[in-house]
Amino acid sequence: MGAEKGSRAEKAIGISVAAQITGIEIHTLRYWEKEFAEVLQPVRTSGGQRRYRPRDIQAVFLIKRLLREEMFSIAGAKKALLEMSRRDAA
Repeated sequence: MGAEKGSRAEKAIGISVAAQITGIEIHTLRYWEKEFAEVLQPVRTSGGQRRYRPRDIQAVFLIKRLLREEMFSIAGAKKALLEMSRRDAA
């Protein structure tokens, strides 16, 4: 089982690769990390570098959709994400 956890950690990618995959600029990813801390929580290395896991990439795509396709404001997107998480928890 220990090897499984290690392989999962290796799937985490740096912020520049995350930016390429999602089409979101690095500075925007950093900003979204602060604004959407409930859903976007990349892990940090001991040196402080961000590592985006698959769930973080999915969160970025969801935030991107809400803000850029559905035209939510930041506040509206936060509210929508909160409602989604409540539905998922129920």
